[in-house]
Amino acid sequence: MALPIKDNVPGWLEGIGDHADVAMSSRIRLARNLKGYPFSSKIRLEDEKQIREEVLKVLEREKVLPSMTQIDLKGLTLYECKYLLEEHLISSDLLSRRKAATVVVDQSGQISMMINEEDHLRIQSIFSGFNLESCWRETENLADIIGGNLEYEFHPKFGYLTACPTNTGTGLRASVLIHLPGLVLTKEIQKVLRGISQIGLTFRGLYGEGSEVLGNFFQISNQITIGKSENELIEHLSRTTDQLIEHEKNARAILFKDAGHYIQDKVWRAYGILEHARTITSEEVMNLLSAVRLGVSMKLIKKLSVSTINRVLIYSQDAHLDVAAGKSLNSTDRDINRATVIRSFFER
Repeated sequence: MALPIKDNVPGWLEGIGDHADVAMSSRIRLARNLKGYPFSSKIRLEDEKQIREEVLKVLEREKVLPSMTQIDLKGLTLYECKYLLEEHLISSDLLSRRKAATVVVDQSGQISMMINEEDHLRIQSIFSGFNLESCWRETENLADIIGGNLEYEFHPKFGYLTACPTNTGTGLRASVLIHLPGLVLTKEIQKVLRGISQIGLTFRGLYGEGSEVLGNFFQISNQITIGKSENELIEHLSRTTDQLIEHEKNARAILFKDAGHYIQDKVWRAYGILEHARTITSEEVMNLLSAVRLGVSMKLIKKLSVSTINRVLIYSQDAHLDVAAGKSLNSTDRDINRATVIRSFFER
């Protein structure tokens, strides 16, 4: 089954919005469960299919589904599923629940919903740059449409009930995917990460929980979901992100002032390898693109844009290369294709 969205460029890669050279994207996700059905640890396949049917009927009736694409994971190959993971449309948890797992996504790739993940519904919006306000508006709107037709599991004291207690309350996870090479190079990053942990936030890698931090990309998100309102949680993350962006920009200015030749050499060496390499691994790409992205932000490289770098980062991932080839590649062929894709972007 071919992916119906594979030719679309997700809107969150556009490199627009506030501080897009530092904040790659913003995301808000709501976890919701439908009343009358068991949670995921006890649920039967028949219940999952019924949940999917009820939710899709609501989206159809409310004229939401016609503007979205429905993708059933059961009909996809493993590499096509991983493609959706790389597009930030599904979680790794959904891959283990493929029998009745479905994702619906709008044409921009910015508004989506997983059905039958750890919770019955995971509703999310992801936008380019530092833009939590738009994310919240779109996510809340879709959650309200469904909640206006189907009843959510809700406790008057504890809030929305979820499969994992850490999500109970608002069910909200807000995050900003932020690029922090300046703080890494000035060796300030560990102090910064300790600081955000002390104020109720956490950090993960490019693909969220369980993923490794590569290319100096950190996903900063809230840990607490209960005891505070959605607006309070979002405002807390927004204030902290503002400070992080300021610290990162100050670190970049210091680096350029005190070690300008070193930074320029690092940037242009990375550019040269990416522009001319004939075979390259995913991990190497992440580290080299981090340097080039820094060079674009500091206006050392004027030929490329932040948007181009964002697209190279995603389109050079393993599953994107497999989908482009129409088959699961071996590691040698994948590394060759990866280099070819990157050169095509650099030659435009």
